[in-house]
Amino acid sequence: MNITFEPGSLIVLVGGSGAGKTAFATRSWPTTWRLSLDDYREMATNSVADQSATPVADQIQTLLLDARLSRSLTTVIDSTGLYAHVRAGLLARARYWQRPIAAVLFDVSLERRRLQNLARERVVPDHVLLDQERLVPTADQLLAEGFARVETITATSPAYLEPAHSH
Repeated sequence: MNITFEPGSLIVLVGGSGAGKTAFATRSWPTTWRLSLDDYREMATNSVADQSATPVADQIQTLLLDARLSRSLTTVIDSTGLYAHVRAGLLARARYWQRPIAAVLFDVSLERRRLQNLARERVVPDHVLLDQERLVPTADQLLAEGFARVETITATSPAYLEPAHSH
């Protein structure tokens, strides 16, 4: 199952920590397409976990997002995407640059996320996973917010289990 998007799209990954978003993104798209706050936090502080670097990381992401969207380059936002106000900002950027916007919703159980989280280099505290569980929107909510398309990935989706090639 290959998931393809219109060239020049903004693709927002949505799901809790440990859902497999980054693994999916790195298997599915070229590295240059993926914008990640974790990467920029690490570049600024040598630690992906240093949340104090989030404002700087957000500025870097916004600069790169505008640079890519202004050139009609497909761009993937690799973060949890759990906060409606953050998604609203991304929707506004896509509208400003007149680019299609889609969401990839990771519908992965809390139990699966907990297991995958334990295998990560940076383990997210369980109370954060629980808080995130309450924030995961439905596909209908994402469509109502303005996403033109929502693809849902589950832990049993072929796209989740196998490398996808959608460039």
